[in-house]
Amino acid sequence: MKKRIFNVITLTLFSILILFIFIKILDYVHYKCIYRKLFGIYCAGCGTTRMIKSLFNLEFYQAFRYNPLLFVLFIIMFIYFIYFVVIYIKKNKIIIPNLKIIYIMVLILIIYTILRNLKMFSFLRPIVIYSI
Repeated sequence: MKKRIFNVITLTLFSILILFIFIKILDYVHYKCIYRKLFGIYCAGCGTTRMIKSLFNLEFYQAFRYNPLLFVLFIIMFIYFIYFVVIYIKKNKIIIPNLKIIYIMVLILIIYTILRNLKMFSFLRPIVIYSI
């Protein structure tokens, strides 16, 4: 059991480190969304890099404004991850996510992409909130 806890902690810290390095690299190369550049519309992921940077800075409202759907999905996936970790630690069993959940997530992302490009849903687009 101690080895499983160590594995979880190591994997989590390594994942956070890789994500942090990836974000820093994107900062230096001034990455712009290829999807937005090619098609001129906001994809479901537009604002995600800035959202993650805001989360690292503990700016939760700003993170939400950059990408509301992925912010909420991030919280749900975090809870899901905790559930998987508990099952792994207690029962030494690795659970594979249900394929139906993945299909539903993809459908939600497609609908979100369509909605955030409609004028009446412009509030779903990445927005910078300036604090006073």
